Amino acid sequence: MGEKHKAARILDSPAVLALVLAVCLARLWLTPLSSSFWVDEMVSAFVIHFGQAHPSLAVAPQVTETIYYWLPRAAERLFGFSEVVYRIPSLIVLGIALWFIAKLAARLIHPLAGWFAVFACLALKGFNYEAADARPYALGTCVAAASLWFLVRWLDTGRWRDAVLFTFFAALLWRVHLVFWPFYAVYVLYAAARVLRRETSVSRRQIAAVATMLTLSLVPIAVEAIKLARQARAHVIADLPAPHELVRTLKFLLIAQLGGGALIASLLFRWRRDSASPAFSSWVLILSWWLVQPLALFAFSLLTGNSVYVDRYLSLALPGAALTATLAAGLFIPSRLWRPAAGLSGACALMVLGQWTRLWPAHHNSDWRDAALTVNEWSLGSSTPVLCPSPFIEAKPPVWRPDYPLPGFLYSHLLVYKFAGTPYLLPFERSPEGERYAAGLVPALASFPRFFIYGGDKNVFLWSSFFASRPELHGWGTRRLESFGDVDVAIFENPRFTGAPAQIAHAQIR
Repeated sequence: MGEKHKAARILDSPAVLALVLAVCLARLWLTPLSSSFWVDEMVSAFVIHFGQAHPSLAVAPQVTETIYYWLPRAAERLFGFSEVVYRIPSLIVLGIALWFIAKLAARLIHPLAGWFAVFACLALKGFNYEAADARPYALGTCVAAASLWFLVRWLDTGRWRDAVLFTFFAALLWRVHLVFWPFYAVYVLYAAARVLRRETSVSRRQIAAVATMLTLSLVPIAVEAIKLARQARAHVIADLPAPHELVRTLKFLLIAQLGGGALIASLLFRWRRDSASPAFSSWVLILSWWLVQPLALFAFSLLTGNSVYVDRYLSLALPGAALTATLAAGLFIPSRLWRPAAGLSGACALMVLGQWTRLWPAHHNSDWRDAALTVNEWSLGSSTPVLCPSPFIEAKPPVWRPDYPLPGFLYSHLLVYKFAGTPYLLPFERSPEGERYAAGLVPALASFPRFFIYGGDKNVFLWSSFFASRPELHGWGTRRLESFGDVDVAIFENPRFTGAPAQIAHAQIR
């Protein structure tokens, strides 16, 4: 028993908890920073380098409707272009979000629950993913957490400074990403709970004034969102969600692990909870933070037939899931054990999510950088044909065309990781127009020793099947050079040129 008490005392030390946090952040957040961009991060690079008004972005106007881009743009101006530089802003704002989440846990659940909530967040793979993602989601999490913290403070103290800060961050949230619109229901539900249960000195008139200011600030972005919603079907990238997808994204496993673990420990060691239950309004805020975004996007997807049920669009709910897990564990944890329990949770998260089989874990299952380097290794020169299907669903006729001008949004990935070869642009998927163009390339392709198909794995598979079926390429060797996560490189080799020197003269495709 003495050893157990000694271990608990060690984990109760803020210095030890800070060390566990530092190791978690180093492993889970820092080590993936230098890995290859995935395709949406290369869109960030395209927008920053060519501007949000670039004509090719007109096909996907939702891409530019975010204030996020000023962060990596400023970082690049200071430190130059690299994967690390583009991702550092997300890491910083997510760290700030963790601070707000800890403050909210201490206010809503228990004064010592902050560390536990932080490590509960770090136990979520999707939350850690945001830290190394050059996209708007970490900023959205930070802005949402900040808005809730100032909302709670305002309703606690009645200070107008907190009301103004709440209004500022709440108005900012929809401008970070258009898909964050359901989150505004969290504000309404929490404020209503505080007022109806008389848990605030703020009058209804004051709340109405702040709500009016916030609503007026959102009118311009609402008008733009409604306009873009009319063309939503053209940008759908996911199938309609099934009930099991809803269950998966609600992170019941984390809640069961932390809440169930605390329950089992309380039975084994006869813990007695010695603190008051959180207020009803705290339950409302935490549960709505957890449930509103997934339930709203699930219902919206089914009702409209346009699925927006994508994990990254649900990222705002992840701190809510972590706080719900903290709330569940808090039903059984005595005050003296909040910090030891937090340290143990952090150590477990580090052990499970650390990807210890790899020295430098990848941020995303897309290694475009290594795929481009592999094309370089196998290319026979700058005229070697590299057929590039677009990874973007918008790349369909008539928007796509064989002479699509570069640089352009539909092929923004070609600008980041360059390869030795001549790109020939194919649409996202096979279509009569695309197949006619591809068929016209075949006679000239047959005069080369080899050509490549380079792109997303599904796109490469579709177009490899097309070219492999062409009689002009009968007898050619066809293989995947390697799999780079969800990126593929297929190589077609002409048997007439087996063993030909790299200096062989190539025909030109016209």
